[in-house]
Amino acid sequence: MKHVIVTGASRGIGFELVQILANEPCKVLALSRNIEPLKELSCDGIEFLAFDVTEESHYKGLVDYIKNEWAGKVDVLVNNAGLLINKPFSELTKKDFYDVYNVNVFGVSKMIQALIPFMGADGHVVTISSMGGIQGSMKFAGLAAYSSSKGAVITLSELLAEEYKETGPAFNVLALGAVQTEMLQEAFPGYEASVSAYDMASYIKTFALTGAKIYNGKVLQVSNSTP
Repeated sequence: MKHVIVTGASRGIGFELVQILANEPCKVLALSRNIEPLKELSCDGIEFLAFDVTEESHYKGLVDYIKNEWAGKVDVLVNNAGLLINKPFSELTKKDFYDVYNVNVFGVSKMIQALIPFMGADGHVVTISSMGGIQGSMKFAGLAAYSSSKGAVITLSELLAEEYKETGPAFNVLALGAVQTEMLQEAFPGYEASVSAYDMASYIKTFALTGAKIYNGKVLQVSNSTP
């Protein structure tokens, strides 16, 4: 029975992922600012907490929950929560950059720091990045803050894999291409991706549960388009 934590779990890939994981031999803790969609799920394997990765005060409650309800054990963390702002670079404000990095980089860092004490040598930290964060990939106007933040967590994960290579957990990144989610529609109204949130969540589930046996410090490009 693996203990899995997923951030950004109230919609899109995260919402599908927690349901798929619950069908495995897993205990799933779904974290999201909005827990109303999670309350509507009739699944015994899913527990949830109202949680904002940018709120320092929320982490103590999470740590207490792990200690009291999960006996201090976490096997897998999926850093899925994300913020995307689509705006011309000339219009991006310091606050825009901060808001995006606060979720996509600082939130990831804080979550990892909070959970590493509960993860063993066979633990696995999976951070969801984007093809836009891959050097040499196709880039899109308007995504200066978002794509640069996704590049930052790629480098962060590579560094952590080196720092914790003797003790674990393993750190890997999935750089996703376009997926049909609410966040994509909000940023690019009318755009239709060929990959559904369910299909991507199915792939992430398998990688999160098994990838640490093969990979550490790696970035896998998960996209049906090139470059």
